[in-house]
This record gives sequence, structure tokens and C-alpha cells, in this order.
Amino acid sequence: MTESSNPGQLIDRFGRTVDYLRISITDRCDFRCLYCMEEEMTFLPRAQILTLEEIHTLAKAFAELGVKKIRVTGGEPLVRKGALGLLENLGRIESLNELVITTNGSQLETMAPALKAAGVKRINISLDTLDADKFKTITRTGDLHQVLKGIRAAQSAGFERIKINTVVLKDRNHQEVNDLVQFAVDHGIDISFIEEMPLGIVSRHNRSLAYYSSDLIKKDLEPNFSLIAIDEKTGGPSNYFKVVGTQTRVGFISPHSENFCGSCNRVRLTVEGRLLLCLGNEHSVDLKRVLRANPGNMAILKQAIIEAMLIKPEKHEFNIHERPVILRYMNMTGG
Repeated sequence: MTESSNPGQLIDRFGRTVDYLRISITDRCDFRCLYCMEEEMTFLPRAQILTLEEIHTLAKAFAELGVKKIRVTGGEPLVRKGALGLLENLGRIESLNELVITTNGSQLETMAPALKAAGVKRINISLDTLDADKFKTITRTGDLHQVLKGIRAAQSAGFERIKINTVVLKDRNHQEVNDLVQFAVDHGIDISFIEEMPLGIVSRHNRSLAYYSSDLIKKDLEPNFSLIAIDEKTGGPSNYFKVVGTQTRVGFISPHSENFCGSCNRVRLTVEGRLLLCLGNEHSVDLKRVLRANPGNMAILKQAIIEAMLIKPEKHEFNIHERPVILRYMNMTGG
């Protein structure tokens, strides 16, 4: 494939235009969420991960190829030294429409104003429970009250949108979906419920038994909230509903019960420099190798990105009832 008729777009062999890039800037995290990673983790040595300068270069290359939205993720992105400076540099890429971030909220109390000043428009905050003891059990190391203070700080900073992301697990937090929506309504923010994705082998957690579908969540919400489907999209896989009488949107990300691959517009850059073409497959290109073998040569880098679109698969192959075929953990993939 050559850069010819429309060099400003990345189009895969199924005709899908890729204009959304998720960048993991660290595999490290100050939480150890039981569905995301093991309690005792070995993280990548510094020599194996992209430098902040390399991440910025790759982001510029993608922007020049038509990517309009970049989401910075981790691990927990805000624990990486220099993360704020990187966000400031990304915020200066003129062709980007949106710079957004996903965080566990632990650092927001102090960092929210600086993130807003750096150009971050929207922020997603992981929050699986409003019960402090459950929060400690699920995250193993997290402090619910610190995250709640972070949410308040983000509200005060004035981001365009704030959204809670909740991974719903049967018999762990599925009973709280009404409380979580009410929390979102009370605070004037959005919420998305996510079916757990089988990435990495985790102990003391049976994904098959913990699976709770989006349809079940909707049924649980029906007695207390009127939800109206809306056409709004934020570039990701959520199907959104408006809570009648409020400004709150409730999203459902349903990789198992409702495959959303037909309209996939996104790729992921892992912290070790792999361009991952699908969350649920291992199709990837080592952009770190291309970058380091051809320093300063943006043309070769962009050509590698364009050609990578040829191996983007049609759909993911998740099966919550089988041993995971994707052995990388979510903290390595980027949320």
C-alpha cells in the first residue's frame, strides 16, 4: 500500500477509517484491580518502553495521517514522571480535535487544573463501586475517598465532559449500578458500564462466573431510571442513553453481548511501542523498532503506520468462558 490518493487518512481493508489513537504511556499503576492485573506484577524496564519524546513523535505522525482524537492511558498515566509535560506537547498538535485521558483518579486532586491547562478536554475516571471496603477489595491498594476528591477536583477544573467507567462484575458490584447512575446524575457527569474483557490470566477471579451483560444492567436500571437511546458518539464503542430529566448520559460497552467491531475507528499504541490494531487480537507492528532504526525520518514512520492498516482484523474474538488467548494484561494494552 502506498501513500497516494488520500494521505490524510488511515483506511483498513474493510473500509474503516482510523481517526482515533489510544496511547499507553506506562504499564505501571498505583492500583492492582483484580480484573486488570495480578497483585504482584513485574513491570517493563525503562529501556523497553518508549521515551516521552518518542511518544510525542508518534502522536504527531498519526495526527498528520488524519487522527483527530488521542486518548492517553496506562496503567495509570499520571504516575509516569513527565506525563504532564507530554500532555502539554500533545495539546499543541494543531490538527487534533480532542486530547482526552483515562485515569483511576488517584492523582486528580492535585493534577486536575494542570491537565485542563494542558489542553485535555475530557476525562474518564475508573470507578467500580461507591463502597470503600469493596473499592479496596477490587483495587487491592486504592482509596475510594481519594478518588472521590479527585472527581470533585476535575469538576472544579471545568473539563468539557467527565465520565465514570465502571467494569461490572456479578456478585462484586452489579448490585450498585443504580447507585452509580444516581451518583452520576447528582454530579452532572456521565457513566459507562463495561462488560469485562478477558485480557491476561488473573488468579482469584473467575471471569466466566463474574460476567454480567449490558442487557442485565439495563433491566436493573429500568425501575429507577428512564433511558432514551441517543445517537451521540465520543469516538469509542459506547452506545449512549440519556437519563430522562437530566444531562447525564449512560453508556454501555458490550464486547461480548453486542459486537461493535463493524464501526471500529481506533488503534492502540502500547508503552513498549507496539501498534496494536485490535484490543482482542495480537495483530501489531513494532513502531519502536521503526522509529529507532530511522531517527528523524517521519516519512518512513508514517509509511509503516499506513501499511499497518492492512493487518487490522475484522473483529475481536473474545470468549469470556474460555482461557484467555490474549495473555497481555490490560495495564500493558492501555484502557
